[in-house]
Amino acid sequence: MDINLFRFCSGLKALGYLMILMVAAIIVVSYYAVVVVTWGPKVLVGGAESVLSLAIIVVFHILLILLTWSYVMVVFRDPGSVPENWRPMAEEYNMEEGTMTSSDCAAPQTLNSMPSTSDGQERRPAVAYCIQCQNGKPPRCHHCSVCQRCVLKMDHHCVWVVNCVGAYNYKFFLLFLLYTFLETTLDTLVLLPSFINFFGEAKNHSASPGNLSIIFLAFVINLAFALSLLCFIVMHASLLSSNATSIEVYEKRRAVRWKYDLGRKMNFEQVFGKKKALWLFPLYSEDDLSSIPALRGLDFPTRSDVEA
Repeated sequence: MDINLFRFCSGLKALGYLMILMVAAIIVVSYYAVVVVTWGPKVLVGGAESVLSLAIIVVFHILLILLTWSYVMVVFRDPGSVPENWRPMAEEYNMEEGTMTSSDCAAPQTLNSMPSTSDGQERRPAVAYCIQCQNGKPPRCHHCSVCQRCVLKMDHHCVWVVNCVGAYNYKFFLLFLLYTFLETTLDTLVLLPSFINFFGEAKNHSASPGNLSIIFLAFVINLAFALSLLCFIVMHASLLSSNATSIEVYEKRRAVRWKYDLGRKMNFEQVFGKKKALWLFPLYSEDDLSSIPALRGLDFPTRSDVEA
């Protein structure tokens, strides 16, 4: 009897729901330690300390809102599904004008309508096919063993968000990493004085044992997350600058020139869009969605000096 071990990967979804609860618990602990116990009471003291406390609390809440917003978008946004019976259509992409001369995707029943070359032979693009999904696979698309489906421009399956990270939510994932790193770094810095005084206050019993425990726990957790997230941010910044995904790293290393690397500016715009006002928010403008094919996850421009 054949056993498909990849089916057991679906059990990671259950783990993912626990991760969501863990994220919520970390936010609650950090909020209580920073706002309720440490800096909130100092707002009413007056003077420079009151101004500093107010500034810390305002920045804390701004980052928390952006963090939560990005996290919700990553969790609930479909990373990108392949249209049923997807087939590629021949198209020409103008790198200078950034426009498509024909539809970027279609789903005809056959590939018999492909254009012919100058010698009269039919030009058929190489089309990958997913046996599990029984469907064609667009460029940079991969099958997720956890979600049991193909994902457009799949980067990885993230248990922290119970979702794949793909073409439609990669920007939101990067913003989630960024704002979580900034929030945890802020929490670590503002809790550092209280953490330093922790042992003395615990020895003298000059503070509530419960509050001391919360401050200690919040500091350690935020420090650990800040350090680990820094590594992830550096890694994804490198991937973003070269227009590659985590899955494509090995393929990129083997290539002399990475065919999707169009320069840092265009690489960045293929993930964050061209509208600068929305770069720091988990949103896309309608103009970007309609004018940048990569954001739709079905077609990606390639370098002219590399064969596709």
